[in-house]
Amino acid sequence: MARLSGWFRRRHPAQLIVFAFAVGILLGAGLLLLPAATAGAESASFTTALFTSTSALCVTGLVVVDTPTYWSSFGQVVILGLIQVGGIGIMTLASLLALLVARRLGLRTRLIAQAETAAPELQDVRRLVLGVVLLSLLFESLAAAVLTLRFWLSYDMGLGSALWHGVFHAISAFNNAGFALWSDSLVQFATDGWVSLTVAVAVLAGGLGFPVWIELRRRILSPRFWTLHTKLTLVLTFALLGSGLVLFAAFEWSNPGTLGPLDTPGKLLASFFQSVTPRTAGFNTVDYGSAEQETLFVTDLLMFIGGGSASTAGGIKVTTFALLFLMVWSEARGDPHVTAFGRQVPAHAQRQAFSVVFIAAAAVFAGTLALLALSDHPFREVLFEAVSAFGTVGLSTGITADWGELGRLVLVALMFLGRTGPYTLAVALALRERKRLYRFPEERPIIG
Repeated sequence: MARLSGWFRRRHPAQLIVFAFAVGILLGAGLLLLPAATAGAESASFTTALFTSTSALCVTGLVVVDTPTYWSSFGQVVILGLIQVGGIGIMTLASLLALLVARRLGLRTRLIAQAETAAPELQDVRRLVLGVVLLSLLFESLAAAVLTLRFWLSYDMGLGSALWHGVFHAISAFNNAGFALWSDSLVQFATDGWVSLTVAVAVLAGGLGFPVWIELRRRILSPRFWTLHTKLTLVLTFALLGSGLVLFAAFEWSNPGTLGPLDTPGKLLASFFQSVTPRTAGFNTVDYGSAEQETLFVTDLLMFIGGGSASTAGGIKVTTFALLFLMVWSEARGDPHVTAFGRQVPAHAQRQAFSVVFIAAAAVFAGTLALLALSDHPFREVLFEAVSAFGTVGLSTGITADWGELGRLVLVALMFLGRTGPYTLAVALALRERKRLYRFPEERPIIG
């Protein structure tokens, strides 16, 4: 025990996050392997349990079996628990338990919690950890109440069934998981504003990031005092939502397989919903298998960018994408400094952003190449699947269940890397920042 304790003390906080997620996935897979977890007589195969556990804990939503029919009530509860733990963060929950038991956080626990929640200062961790849990419960409870009432009063469900469906989809939505208890996700609710908008608002709430919500609670009426992180997150979030809505509607307006049969308000509602869910939520109210290839490409970009930092969303994060854009914009203008909203972005933050994007792009490239070698599906569908897995989104054109054992393991690796890779890389780079006491001679290579 002492040796194990010493091993933990020597680990980097980013390494412990990866280790915790790996252990959580294996524990979840073990529970899903139990005979009680499946609705049928046979237990799930190991790859099915591992895939589902990874998808749930990494809040992705890709499935290789039909969630409402294959898994029993116990299996669905296990999936929901994995979603909740994965969304809030294993290390956040561990820090909360330490806080409740010891009434204080040790320095190392606070460092780990800071790595998980992206708290700006160590002294903010205690408040942020409590805020994470309370904010999650608040949004999930509100969404669950609205959905439960809608299912009960308008869809001929008993109160117990309506409550279970309301709670499950509220937690899945806020944590950007995308798991649904209907085989076609939320397609039957494409024109139901009560369901679609409630799920969309919960997705956005979870995808903004806890630091943004905490700052909005403090200074919602003083936007000029918001941090650069909050401003970039909000501006780019609304820009991507607007762009996604317009482009999806433009490409799918007359498509008989998606928006074509809907009236104008229904088309606009479905377009808005589809602009929200690529932020790594994974729900869909139209069939992506029938979508135009232009729509799939736009969705690829939205899934790759993802949501806000320190949120339940995946992807490279909107602030990373914003910083990359600002770097290109400053270079095009000949400005030696990267600035935004009257603030200069430090060079080490720029290097971290570029590193995260490069690693993410390399992972998607490698994953797509591996999946292409293992299937005969069209490139656009394979790329969509790879980006969805890495971005922890969960959207699919309907080919997820077609993958063999190796294909499923590739997707498992992409989901795991997408949830822990760019994130822990950014943490590791931030904590490794140090000053050099010397400089090498400068020499400029030829660019372009």
